[in-house]
Amino acid sequence: MTMVSAEGGPATGPTVLRMLLGAQLRRLRESSGVTREGAGWEIRASESKISRMELGRVGFKERDVADLLTLYGVSDAEERAVLLKLAQDANSPGWWHRYGDVLPTWFQSYLGLEAAAVLIRSYEVQFVPGLLQTPEYARAVVLLGHGTASPAEISRRVDLRMRRQELLRRADPPQLWAVVDEAALRRPIGGAEVMRGQLTALIEATRSPNIRLQVIPFAAGGHAAAGGAFTILRFGDQDLPDIVYIEQLTSALYLDKRDDLDYYALAMERLCVEAEPPERTPELLERFRDELTGC
Repeated sequence: MTMVSAEGGPATGPTVLRMLLGAQLRRLRESSGVTREGAGWEIRASESKISRMELGRVGFKERDVADLLTLYGVSDAEERAVLLKLAQDANSPGWWHRYGDVLPTWFQSYLGLEAAAVLIRSYEVQFVPGLLQTPEYARAVVLLGHGTASPAEISRRVDLRMRRQELLRRADPPQLWAVVDEAALRRPIGGAEVMRGQLTALIEATRSPNIRLQVIPFAAGGHAAAGGAFTILRFGDQDLPDIVYIEQLTSALYLDKRDDLDYYALAMERLCVEAEPPERTPELLERFRDELTGC
């Protein structure tokens, strides 16, 4: 079994720690020949609770983890200590916990995954990707969905989005590969001045070695992702599958089944082929910005 330290550094959030611990508990259970029903009986829980634990979708009680490790025959003190420390850290709130007043539960899971990803590939059709938005553009986007909110709440939501972007500036940033529809770059969210500032920021972003940005031009016609925006997250640990994230108005979908992953990965590959090559992106952005002058 590959051991994973709970001291995973700043990129490791509680969401991914739960997934890692769950994956290791599943392997231990299967190798010991214990059924989910049997494991549930040991910790006074249901079979479905064990399933949710192994998928990393619920928190862990250290006592439950200790009882399961005993059931699975894990007696080595060091191995038990690592897994129990992992359970403890997996229950620690992420930095976004302080924004719980403006953050829906279904999006908290995404922030945990995003913070731990080593590769973030996204397709956007309506807006500039959240990780690349300027504060002014982000405020305009927030106002579209929360126009009746108080100024303080609007500021909190914008602050949250800016806080997310810090992962691109840390010592070990993920690779961000975004494909953006030309419509999102032409639509003057917040007005011409705000949009010019946003396009300038995108031009600067393309100079970062960990950011790749491509544009799907109108001339491409129909394309592989006609269904809408999505994000594919990849992690550095082999125990964690890629996850496809699809945001809706009041909820989100998290897909990790192989067929779904293959479908979206193929769509993303086709988008990258149909889009203008990354080296053309600054030129296109400058053209879009210049054409906003007369607005």
